Amino acid sequence: QEEKKQLTLKVEELERKLETTSAQNIEFLQVIAKREESIHQCQLRLEEKTRECSSLARQLEMAIEDAKRQVEQTRERAVSKERAAQSKMLDLETQLSRNKTELNQLRRSKDDAERRYESRLQDLKDRLEQSESTNRSMNNYVQFLKSSYDNVF
Repeated sequence: QEEKKQLTLKVEELERKLETTSAQNIEFLQVIAKREESIHQCQLRLEEKTRECSSLARQLEMAIEDAKRQVEQTRERAVSKERAAQSKMLDLETQLSRNKTELNQLRRSKDDAERRYESRLQDLKDRLEQSESTNRSMNNYVQFLKSSYDNVF
């Protein structure tokens, strides 16, 4: 009986230990379940963040491509404007050169015309002076003739 009592006590003690261990197992299973749920939630958030990062990476790539395209278009417009400005500048320089040449020709023509005018004016002055001299001579001759006729008559 003593042995039975001890065995009963041992069985009871083992049953208590079994209950404690079972309770601990249940607690551990609950902790494990919570941790698995937490891991699952973390994996879901990680997948969501991965998708978000992928989407942002695609958007960034598109924005970079768009920026490159805009930079290229701007560069092409700038080069085109520069070419147009250089072309216009060359045209203006050519026109300026032509205008200078024409101005020089007009100045020479003006100088030639002035020289001809001065020469013609001098010729006219000389002829006028000669004509006046002839008129004086004729007037003197007429006066001489008048005097001579008066003296004769």
